[in-house]
Amino acid sequence: MGYGAGNLIPAAVLALLVGALVGFFLGRYYHQALSERRDRERSAEKQNILENARAEAREIILSAKATALGLRDEIEQETRQQRQTLRQEEQRLNNRRATVEERADRLEQRDRGLNKRHSALDKRANELQQAHSKQLAELERISKLTSDEAKELLLQQVEEDARNDMARVIRAIEDKAQATADERAQKIIATTVQRMATDRVADLVVSAVPLPSEEMKGRIIGRNGRNIRSFEQAAGVDVIVDDTPEAVTISCFDSVRREIARRAMAKLVLDGRIHPARIEKLLADSKAEVSQDMQKAGESAAMDAGVHGLHPEILKVLGRLKYRTSYGQNQLHHSVETAHIAGLLAAELGANIQVAKTGGLLHDLGKAIDQEAEGTHAALGANICRRYGVSPIVVHAIAAHHDEIDQETIEDVIVEVADAISGARPGARRESPENYLRRIKTLEDVASSFEGVSESYALQAGREVRIIVKPDEMDDLATVKLSKEVAKKVEELMQYPGQIKITVIREMRAVDYAK
Repeated sequence: MGYGAGNLIPAAVLALLVGALVGFFLGRYYHQALSERRDRERSAEKQNILENARAEAREIILSAKATALGLRDEIEQETRQQRQTLRQEEQRLNNRRATVEERADRLEQRDRGLNKRHSALDKRANELQQAHSKQLAELERISKLTSDEAKELLLQQVEEDARNDMARVIRAIEDKAQATADERAQKIIATTVQRMATDRVADLVVSAVPLPSEEMKGRIIGRNGRNIRSFEQAAGVDVIVDDTPEAVTISCFDSVRREIARRAMAKLVLDGRIHPARIEKLLADSKAEVSQDMQKAGESAAMDAGVHGLHPEILKVLGRLKYRTSYGQNQLHHSVETAHIAGLLAAELGANIQVAKTGGLLHDLGKAIDQEAEGTHAALGANICRRYGVSPIVVHAIAAHHDEIDQETIEDVIVEVADAISGARPGARRESPENYLRRIKTLEDVASSFEGVSESYALQAGREVRIIVKPDEMDDLATVKLSKEVAKKVEELMQYPGQIKITVIREMRAVDYAK
């Protein structure tokens, strides 16, 4: 029994091996058959694709041929049209060329005709020139004058007639303008001055400091002049200690520094403690006080004048005019007064009141710094206002109020007139007798420096000059011309408030005696 079971195991193994071999060959055969079928299917599919591609290619070729034929027809048609257009253009150019050639022929014929006429005209002009020369020679022979002499004689006569006519026209125009302008100007100025009443008179900045006793002078000077030297160096002024009883004098060209020094000296005298350290302390305090006073004075002046919106720096510079005088007139008061007068004049004339007021208030702004910078006070004031955004119209009025530049608007003229009225009113200004006599003498010398002047007199405190000319040396036109030349020279050489009237008198006297 055990022997039979052992023989069955190898048989089973053999059977399995045979089965495996049979399965292997069957599987290989199946796979080979499946692969061949797939290859046939792929070949058939490739054949179908190729057939489809060939069919599409044939359709594309046919479509391309049809398109090419259509394009060829269009190109041929367009070519025919262009050829036709070119033929038409060529025909038009040929016609135009023929027309141009025809015009050229006509112009050539006309040119030949003009040349003939020009030759004839030249010949005629030569004949006329010869005839003119003969007539001129005959006239010179008859008149016994050459052509140049006759021209000069004729020009002299024409010039004399023109001068006489010009003098009559100028006199008529001036008389007519004077008749209407004087009346209107006097009415406006009288109304303005009447409405602008003021109680301010000429003012001087006082630079004398009173002392309680003569002993205080010695304390101000100090040991070996130590105190007075310290004060002068720190303040930038001169301290004059003379024989004036119980007073010392502060001297300085800068009015602001003089005011600072005056206040500091008054405080030193009141305090009694005078030494270099105390001097520097009181000078610094006085400088701060004066600076604050100038700012307040500028703001107060702008408020009094009715001018608002000014830059703080402009108000500060305006306040410096509180310590500046001109011929004894306080310049800050003068500026406010000029603003009021300018506003009234502008209202009477229908001008811009605010522009006139602002120009009048700021017209002398440059006098606050004219000792520190170069240039006229009108130009300096205009530059300051331009820098801080003042209206260009106002800036121009400031720059033009002394005729340094041309006046362009009525406000420019109003500011100048208001300035003259404020400075020329009675009690506004005063000058020393020496300066007055020097100004009168200079005025008469300027008037007498012109040729043909017999005598000249300064009248009305130098506000009018009367010039008597020699009637045999000057005619009416020369008299008018002389008045303008004298006025121009006075404006160039002299400085004066208001205006000066120039009157030229030409008087002819015939004297005879009955015997």
